Amino acid sequence: MNKLPRIMIAGTNSGVGKTTVTLGIMAALVSRGIKVQGFKTGPDYIDPSHHKFVTGNASRNLDTWMMSNSVCRELFERSAINADISVIEGVMGLYDGSIGSTGHGSSAHLAKVLTTPVILVVSAKGIAQSAGAVVMGYKEFGKDTNLSGVIINNVASHSHYDCIKSSIEGTCSVPVLGYLNKDQEITIPERHLGLVPSEENIVHSNLYEKLGGMVLETIDIDGLLKIGRSADAFPDYEKSIFSNRSGALDANLAIARDNAFCFYYQDDIELFEALGAKIKYFSPISDRRLPDDVDGIFLGGGFPELNAGRLMENETMRESILDAHNNGTIIYGECGGMMYLLEKLIDCDGRSFKMCGVLSGSSRMENKRQGLGYIIAEATCDNVICKSGDTFRAHEFHWSKLLDVPDDTVFAYKTRKSNGKKSGYDGISRQNVLASYTHVHFSSNPELAENMLSAMTKTSGNKLVAERR
Repeated sequence: MNKLPRIMIAGTNSGVGKTTVTLGIMAALVSRGIKVQGFKTGPDYIDPSHHKFVTGNASRNLDTWMMSNSVCRELFERSAINADISVIEGVMGLYDGSIGSTGHGSSAHLAKVLTTPVILVVSAKGIAQSAGAVVMGYKEFGKDTNLSGVIINNVASHSHYDCIKSSIEGTCSVPVLGYLNKDQEITIPERHLGLVPSEENIVHSNLYEKLGGMVLETIDIDGLLKIGRSADAFPDYEKSIFSNRSGALDANLAIARDNAFCFYYQDDIELFEALGAKIKYFSPISDRRLPDDVDGIFLGGGFPELNAGRLMENETMRESILDAHNNGTIIYGECGGMMYLLEKLIDCDGRSFKMCGVLSGSSRMENKRQGLGYIIAEATCDNVICKSGDTFRAHEFHWSKLLDVPDDTVFAYKTRKSNGKKSGYDGISRQNVLASYTHVHFSSNPELAENMLSAMTKTSGNKLVAERR
């Protein structure tokens, strides 16, 4: 079997520069004519958009809390097999995962599942000889983690780097592969949900090129490649996601994709296609109406609050979606998608914007997070992706909350945190519509995707009968 060369770029904690280092390494490898496949640990939509911009290949999400080991391996191998090397960006600190200290969802756990060498990013800010103690702690904490190298970020001077390097290599027997200097110009814009997605073109390509050039000057790329190629043979597993998919669920699925709605997992879109869906992309911001002959609509998360004025002004699109709902079209909305389906959106300044009105109620942006982390969702009723009582693992991350929903609203899910503690209720289920703050990774549970497409094909059949009558 192809050994699938691979490395993971992890960090001691959030904010040490994992994404900066990862993008720099990707850019450096690409500049040498090496085909790179990017991956992101955990439920992140934004970092993968930057990976794609640099490598030219759609980045994939892998999550050992939402997915079984076999699913992680299948999704990894399916894309990695086409690349010269895979670069996996970690999440938070190396050992940070789901609540409950199980390790599931952490970078270290994913590295273990994929038998992948780990490169640890350490920030040089405010530290010198103590860096050796830090790396020793990370090495000893998880002795089954293949900690194969260290990269130092935010180095003040070459003598500063030499001090840190000698401390780490002298005490930990882990090679230091190089560093990045402190550079105020190397900054990827951020806002309330994290980094700004690459699609918004705020990050210019010359930033990535500059990062790649810096990496080539101060990081041992040949050493990184050697470590990636030294990875153990890829573990055996049972394929279950993309194998034995008949493609029989023939349906036209319209997916909203623009600056307001951009949170999708690439593997999910390909899963829908494998099941038989024909994808038709559209923009609620700029297109006048939905694509023709759609059986279902998928409105993903994103930034409707930052584009609320343009969404409100596009009255013909809002009417098109409302008409589709009234004609029985299946509509599925996640987070920002739900906000768009409600009657109005209220931003942080208290301004109100008219939305589609498919569902009764409003969403209001708050000045602090309203939900973050892994959840277990239990359906309270039959809906377009599952039956009453079904449970699945998912994720939430939002700064808005629901307001002014009718007393008879049927909430879609009862939710619990990953440690089992009760969280509350989420989402709205009404006839052919399901909308919630819950972000689903359909590839972790393909039955949910099958159920949605099945509902679409049934609705399509009902429409055809009605037309013939």
